Amino acid sequence: MKKILLVEDDPNLGMLLQDYLQLKGKFEVVLCTDGEEGLHAFTKGNYDLLILDVMMPKKDGFTLGKDIRKINSHIPIIFATAKGMIEDKTQAYTLGGDDYITKPFRIEELLLRINALLKRTENAEKKEEQQPTQFTVGNYTFDYTTQIISINGIQQKLSTKEAELLRLLCIKKNEVLTREEALLHIWHDDNYFNGRSMDVFLSKIRKYLKDDPSVEIINVHGRGYKLLVN
Repeated sequence: MKKILLVEDDPNLGMLLQDYLQLKGKFEVVLCTDGEEGLHAFTKGNYDLLILDVMMPKKDGFTLGKDIRKINSHIPIIFATAKGMIEDKTQAYTLGGDDYITKPFRIEELLLRINALLKRTENAEKKEEQQPTQFTVGNYTFDYTTQIISINGIQQKLSTKEAELLRLLCIKKNEVLTREEALLHIWHDDNYFNGRSMDVFLSKIRKYLKDDPSVEIINVHGRGYKLLVN
């Protein structure tokens, strides 16, 4: 049985979601009503997926998600909020969220999203086991497992999304990594908001690689990107 941590400050909605997901989804659901309680519960238990309300007392959902990503970089996170602003959606994905649902929503839709996300996660884990984790990029070494890139004894810790994106570029070194391929592999959706987030991560990766002039990431117009190592 999959275990879900649900952090929702509306007690009526929280209990409704908990009962429905336990009955229809056959999940074990732990309910917390504020961000601090949610972080404490996360550190004390083992979960397969998180549902975090954004507007909460004590610690909002985005801050909670950021704190959780420091502890676990891979657990699936769905953010839920009454807001529908572009900035909020961009922030949700930039902080490492895997999905975003806007209130009010149908509980059936949430269940579909949960099942789809868990399935994608399981499939991704199987594929990841078959891919290399150590790379040499010019004078750099990149360890995907530790998310560290090194040159001349200097180390740089990457975020999860940065490490995933750099790994894809390394696997396809000197070949085109299409924008759609990168978005679907890492964000599981090639929508506009995810595209903006990826552009930010690419800019950061380029800065990390600036100390070796033989290494560059170029834009391939209309297609995607290419990691070139001369």
